[in-house]
Amino acid sequence: MTEVVWAGGRIRGAHEPIISASDHGFTVGDGLFETIAIRDGVPFALTRHLARLAYGLERLGLSPLDPGIVRGAIGDLLGTGQALTRVRVTVTSGVGPAGYARGDSGPTVVVTGATGRAPRECVAVRAPWKRNERSAVAGVKTTSAGEYAVIANYARGRGADEAILANTYGNLCEGASTNVFVERGGEIITPPLASGCLPGIMRGLALEWGARAGIPVRVGAPGELTLADLDEVIAGAAHLAVTSTVRRVQHVSALDGERVTPGRLLRELAAHVELQAERTPDPAPPRRR
Repeated sequence: MTEVVWAGGRIRGAHEPIISASDHGFTVGDGLFETIAIRDGVPFALTRHLARLAYGLERLGLSPLDPGIVRGAIGDLLGTGQALTRVRVTVTSGVGPAGYARGDSGPTVVVTGATGRAPRECVAVRAPWKRNERSAVAGVKTTSAGEYAVIANYARGRGADEAILANTYGNLCEGASTNVFVERGGEIITPPLASGCLPGIMRGLALEWGARAGIPVRVGAPGELTLADLDEVIAGAAHLAVTSTVRRVQHVSALDGERVTPGRLLRELAAHVELQAERTPDPAPPRRR
């Protein structure tokens, strides 16, 4: 996987210093990031990603960022001629003093572009740890993600590329880097945001596009899905898929070491999302209420 880097208004060299040793994104994980898929040289759902980034900055109490800066940086990266498949936008609170209190240097913005493809299928395990739905940063894509590095390594050690988590109540929440959808009883259900899951861009689009197409997909009630319900997936009575901007709607082909089958409705949803994504590469974000 090759990578190109934009920072400080320009493309940087492979060995050029970029981040200060005192940057709070490095020292205490005080920042946010967005990963945006690139298809045929076009960033997918960029407007929605920028809207979520703005929401995250507001949640963390950081100053707004001019979205034109990010758009310009992505344009510069795409202009390098690399066959990029994703970009990552990272915004931190910038250089700060020792401890957690922020400094006044202003934000650090780094945008990277990378090549490489997502896995063709999802092999998942259930993680033994819980997502804290009452965390101060629940639902925010923060760089304070050490726990997810541990979880991802746990999954990799078991031959998987994703781990599925419950929240502190034992309710189904999300994957370490994905949202989850369960097909059972003639419908598709995804956990509510109250579970502590990230408001995924593809999660939202799958719900919107699927409902418009008459596919029975909905947000579950709090507690309607539990981690134990995934036993039904292994038994073949239910089916599981994960969503992310890079994976889109991807069937889980194995869970906890057992092969599982894709569901008919989830296959229909995945195909419809692919079609809509090709037709509408930058869907407008929903109105905030």
